[in-house]
Amino acid sequence: MLETIWFALWALLWGIYLALDGFDLGVGILMPFLARNENERRVFHDSVGPFWDGNEVWLITAGGVTFAAFPTAYAVMFSALYAPLLILLFALILRAVALEFRSKLANPLWRKKWDGILFLSSLAPALILGVFFSNLFIGIPIDQDGVYHGNLLMLLNPYALMGGIFFLALFCLHGALWLAFKSVGQVHMRTAALAKKLWLTTLILALAYLGMTAFHTDFFHKPGAYVPLAIAVIGLLCVRFFLGADRLIEAFLSNMVMILGTAFFGFIGIFPDLVPSDISPEFSLNIHNAASSPLTLKIMFGVVICVVPIVLLYQWWVYRLFSHKITDQDIDGPDAY
Repeated sequence: MLETIWFALWALLWGIYLALDGFDLGVGILMPFLARNENERRVFHDSVGPFWDGNEVWLITAGGVTFAAFPTAYAVMFSALYAPLLILLFALILRAVALEFRSKLANPLWRKKWDGILFLSSLAPALILGVFFSNLFIGIPIDQDGVYHGNLLMLLNPYALMGGIFFLALFCLHGALWLAFKSVGQVHMRTAALAKKLWLTTLILALAYLGMTAFHTDFFHKPGAYVPLAIAVIGLLCVRFFLGADRLIEAFLSNMVMILGTAFFGFIGIFPDLVPSDISPEFSLNIHNAASSPLTLKIMFGVVICVVPIVLLYQWWVYRLFSHKITDQDIDGPDAY
């Protein structure tokens, strides 16, 4: 029972991370294509400035839960998928540096360099996360000892690449919706118009990815997976409805629901496995053979019950405090990015 609860918490934490950090990754990817002058680039930076570090807390939490609750799965993941996870780590470090260092000097070349780094360090995680989770969904070649029998190129299979492209489009849509909600004037009109185009692109890619998922996995043989899938579909349809009604915050929240539904569809699809093996199902790491001791899980569960609500409350307060639209006064303020 405890193992199942921890699997649900593990899935939830990953889903929250994707739903929150997804929009600031999308903002970083879209900035070179939509921001046409320095003021507009400042709007892009300020739209995520108060939030990006808090969003990444959920990645640390999800990784920490993997390490503490399912240490064997953590060890195998970071051994078999070492290269992509290391690239992800360095990209996130560079993104943090780019966000914080850009405005340290007013030199245009200095800012252009960091804007380029921000773009690349936002693009890479979006693609890598799609490739990472897609490989987990179809299984990776690990033996009975958890030893990976493959190479980096094997991770770049057609299904995983489609997952990377789908995640990229989904995060770009998420970022466009956030920018449309947070901005005014030309940036607002430009991002709202782009969000409508990205919605159609995301829909097409979602259908393609879903079709490949049906071919490569047995997710559709698990009745429980249909519930989050239905939630994801409803969320995506609501995005278009609210966009048409110019209700941008509702469209953004609907896309969060879409991301959470998609994440849970995948996690329920592999349950009870954490790291499925495509060599033999007997070699898969699951909630039973990869879990910590029952005492460890009990102690950690008490900690999570106490701490996670505090983190959620703090983030709710931050989002409420900085929920206003970004204007010229905000850009010129002492706390602007």
